[in-house]
Amino acid sequence: APRMSELEEVANPAMPEVELVAPLNYWVPDESAPCFGLPGAVAPLGFFDPLGFSKGKDVDGVKRLREAEVMHGRVAMMATVGYLVGESTPTITYGMDVHHTIANNQIPEVPGTVLFP
Repeated sequence: APRMSELEEVANPAMPEVELVAPLNYWVPDESAPCFGLPGAVAPLGFFDPLGFSKGKDVDGVKRLREAEVMHGRVAMMATVGYLVGESTPTITYGMDVHHTIANNQIPEVPGTVLFP
């Protein structure tokens, strides 16, 4: 008659230990995918990293790059809003009734050799 330990081995075969990673926002790191499979690759470009910033990075490095990308995008959006508000707000210097873009009107006054040496 088989021993109990042999029956237990048949019923519960030895499974290799796999490191379980808790999903974060339904994302689990995948080492075989670019940027560990972080969402964000969209058509028609798909995964886009022409300068190779993410090559050789670990998961924390890729997450840091993603966080920096989002933060710089937010700063750029706020700078754009600041430029538009600043250019459309009348000032005392140019008269309160003047509604034009002062900086945009100064661009043609710059010599071409300054912009294109």
